[in-house]
Amino acid sequence: MRKTIAMFTASVMAFASCQTPQTNEQPMNDNPLLSEWNTPFGVPPFDQIENEHYLPAFEQGMSEHKAEIDAIVNSSEAPTFANTMEALERSGAILDNTTRVFYAVAGAHTNDVLDSVRTVVSPMLSKHYDYINLNKGLFERVEAIYNELENSDLNAQQRRLVTESYKGFVRSGVGLEGEQKERLQEINSRLSELTTKFGQNVLAETNNFEAHTTNPEDYGTLTNSLVSLAAEEAKKRGHEEGWSFTLQRPSINPFLQYSPNREMREQLFQGYAMRADNDNENDNKKIIEEIVKLRIERANLLGYETHADVQLSSSVAQTPKAVMDFMDKVWPAALNMAKSERDALASEMKNDGIEEELRGSDWRYYVEKVRKAKYDFDEDAMRPYFEVNAVRDGAFALATKLFGIQINELKDMPKWHEDQQVFEVLEADGTHIGILYMDFFARDSKRGGAWMNALRSQSKMDGTVTPIVTNNFNFPAPTENGPSLLSFSESETMFHEFGHALHGLLSDVTYPSQSGTNVPRDFVEFPSQVMENWMSEPEVLKLYAKHYETGEVIPDELVKKMNDANAFNEGFRSVEYMAAAYLDMSWHTLTSADGIEARTFEKEAMDRIGLIDQIIPRYRSGYFNHIFAGGYSAGYYSYLWSELLDADCFQAFKETGDLFDQETAQKYRTMLSKGGSEPGMDLYVEFRGKTPEIDPLLEKKGFK
Repeated sequence: MRKTIAMFTASVMAFASCQTPQTNEQPMNDNPLLSEWNTPFGVPPFDQIENEHYLPAFEQGMSEHKAEIDAIVNSSEAPTFANTMEALERSGAILDNTTRVFYAVAGAHTNDVLDSVRTVVSPMLSKHYDYINLNKGLFERVEAIYNELENSDLNAQQRRLVTESYKGFVRSGVGLEGEQKERLQEINSRLSELTTKFGQNVLAETNNFEAHTTNPEDYGTLTNSLVSLAAEEAKKRGHEEGWSFTLQRPSINPFLQYSPNREMREQLFQGYAMRADNDNENDNKKIIEEIVKLRIERANLLGYETHADVQLSSSVAQTPKAVMDFMDKVWPAALNMAKSERDALASEMKNDGIEEELRGSDWRYYVEKVRKAKYDFDEDAMRPYFEVNAVRDGAFALATKLFGIQINELKDMPKWHEDQQVFEVLEADGTHIGILYMDFFARDSKRGGAWMNALRSQSKMDGTVTPIVTNNFNFPAPTENGPSLLSFSESETMFHEFGHALHGLLSDVTYPSQSGTNVPRDFVEFPSQVMENWMSEPEVLKLYAKHYETGEVIPDELVKKMNDANAFNEGFRSVEYMAAAYLDMSWHTLTSADGIEARTFEKEAMDRIGLIDQIIPRYRSGYFNHIFAGGYSAGYYSYLWSELLDADCFQAFKETGDLFDQETAQKYRTMLSKGGSEPGMDLYVEFRGKTPEIDPLLEKKGFK
């Protein structure tokens, strides 16, 4: 099927609000979401869309979509691929446009009204998609086509569309009757409410926190640009002087790295770690417990033992056991490395005369000290070489060298925020490929993290439809005193999300539901993560890593120091991430949640894997948006799974002796272009000629 409710809850994160949205009383043709978009390249008319336009557009879109579904179901013609499958692909255009625009804007630039719309519309969408996914008449038409596949002349893309649609109906519970069907609908509706509230609580907790100081010694050797950002934050929060640090990544991470004030580091660390776990109005523990119970009940209704069994049935991994077996191959080496790093940090802390036990809030600070002492490396010394626009241009230059594409900025385009930049992506011969929006900087109205949206998916079903995608980040904003300078890890994030954008932009399929990133969860991160491999290679760094004031290319000796120093903290990075992946699987392989208390459950799950006290999961349960307010439940492991693919894929380029080898790049682009029209592992084997091997991953991480 073209769309499911999951895609609409993936970015449900915003402020809590008690304001009720009002239905628009204007004529329909005054609502730009209900009109033809006469804009350059058909981009959404962000400059014309007002808050009050969304709810009427959702209502109209759902009404028209339902009528289109009813017309398919009630057709007197025998079911065919054209009158059923293609009709389904075409259905819901207004709802599709509205949903894509709304959730993109609400994720990146929300306000109280949008938050209220989200609260109202989430259960409406759940009910609407239940009407489709549980529609027996619609399923019977799809099933009839599915049963005749062996005798049909459908091509491979069409066969996969039928097969995956059939499986989707079955997984949705279309076979349920009576009370079971009613209960499933109740569960889906309640889950949509809970996941929305979960994300709202996380954002509220993030924005409510502040650590303010008037003592410049507290921020240590923080760069001038980040000091200026903290000063602006203090003024924004009503302070006449001083500096304010928040739980936004561009604020907390550098502070934890460079502040010598141990107790203030602990204040920020605990503020971050305890988000939505403070027994206040934004606490998520009870929400988690109810979500998990409902997911287990829904899995049982669908004939599965656990929620993970449901989710993984459409993945490359297929089963929880396969996921756990894979992670268990990596975890012991990662944990041992992290323990060695802990011991080195504890020793460094003792050199400072502190005899206490190393704490989680000490980790980043002493990593920087060890790097300075052992490798003569200071991460902040890298920032002048990674000005945000230069890093962007580096990602673009890499795409040009690999695929021959051009990326040109467009001025005077409709935007949802003035900070956005808009680009046209073209083939080498000037043929239009698509449009890319980039939204770089952190703000209170934006949810945390970094992500990609598809505002329009590529397709060729009814003529050529080109893609429109967005990249969204939370980088430090420029200040009066200087530009936005990124850390090396923030620069990696730029390349990562641009990899997602390329997956959407380079798509070349017929049907929109198979386009771009519409692939299994444990395949979708692969095209993004592989881009990170290039960005730190010396010959790629020379394309873009230039001092923002002098234009000096980053020195080779600094690159070597960086690579040597970054290898030191790989244990931490792997353990922090994998602990969250294990936590996800622990929650979603439960067969019963009776008597579960969220905080206790998390501690027991982490004790089972031997997580050391100085490291917490990258996402603790209370703010684990990926799995409790997004689309990654029983799927957070997919970053590591994709890392297996990306390490092996990059090895294919290295084996040629040319990181930009055109034959390999073309094969890789062909793989990207097929989206979800073929199984992910089939695409990979077609590209590589064999299944991926784990050795390149272990070598990349320094585990062997």
